[in-house]
Amino acid sequence: MNGLNVFLAVLGGVGTICAIVFGVAAFRRNNKADNSADGRKDGVILTEIGYVKAGVDDIKRKQDKQDEQHIEVIERLSAVESSAKQAHHRIDRLENKE
Repeated sequence: MNGLNVFLAVLGGVGTICAIVFGVAAFRRNNKADNSADGRKDGVILTEIGYVKAGVDDIKRKQDKQDEQHIEVIERLSAVESSAKQAHHRIDRLENKE
């Protein structure tokens, strides 16, 4: 019975050591998988932020272009108003001569 007790004790010790080794291996594997998943998630978020930033930049460019066009229209309107004012003065002078 003494040999059986030693065998069972050795078997229990080997089983405990195997359980510890397999537990550590599973922890490391799951930790790598978690890190990989976190990296993918962070990459997706950064990519989406990049798309949003590009969209905002595009909107700013369009707004700047519209501002330039608005300023150009205001300048042209001022020129037309000035020309119309001069035309009215000439018309008034012509009416006074008649």
